[in-house]
Amino acid sequence: MSTLPLVLKTRAALQEWRSNLATGSAGSLLPSIGFIPTMGALHAGHASLIRAARAENDVVVLSIFVNPTQFNNPDDLKHYPKTWEADLALAAECGVDAIFAPDSMDELYPDRYRYQITEKEFSSELCGAHRPGHFDGVLTVVMKLFQLVRPTRAYFGEKDHQQLTLIQGMVEAFFLPLEIVACPTLREESGLAMSSRNLRLTPEEKTLAPKLHETITTVHGRTEAIDELSALGFRVEYLEDKPAQNGTRRYVAAHLGSVRLIDNVQI
Repeated sequence: MSTLPLVLKTRAALQEWRSNLATGSAGSLLPSIGFIPTMGALHAGHASLIRAARAENDVVVLSIFVNPTQFNNPDDLKHYPKTWEADLALAAECGVDAIFAPDSMDELYPDRYRYQITEKEFSSELCGAHRPGHFDGVLTVVMKLFQLVRPTRAYFGEKDHQQLTLIQGMVEAFFLPLEIVACPTLREESGLAMSSRNLRLTPEEKTLAPKLHETITTVHGRTEAIDELSALGFRVEYLEDKPAQNGTRRYVAAHLGSVRLIDNVQI
């Protein structure tokens, strides 16, 4: 039977636990800490991040916090899935040592969000153009979590590639002493990128959703891809090809029913 992780509900409890971590075998170095920030509703994609952290670090910390400052749609925040018991079981199975699960917004925002981290270029494109303030909320909460956990390495999936790029930039800009580890997008057998929001798809939408990935990988022209997705019943928010390392990356966001799906591929 897997050992349940230690659950820390307040930043004071987290800070005390973090300060009391035993020194390494040499008696002078703190153990390496792998950190995975999440909003819960964990799935196999999260499990892959946890296992990567488990393989590379002495201690693994997971956070579960549905961060209100990154939601510009109140309904999206209200309906974000919460699956605490399943999350706890998955964390135990994958070897998480501690979970930081703040029990109120005040734990992370005692300033009531007066102070924010803002990036002035890439954060206003793609998702940022359609979700004003979204990445301010993401970067701010991640910075706060980094300050509290003080990880050696933090793990992020490439499905949220724009977010990953912005967090990498923030770490570089503020000289944060940690490594950002990018992990490949984990997909269902159908090709659909794993996401907590997939839980909200109806059976009919779940059957159609894999067409998003199929289309952006097989249809060469951007306009043609948008037209094909629209004809299938997706409401395309954006589909853009952006310069990236080793070529071009195609980003897409599209609504299927009430669920917003995102994906990206190297092309």
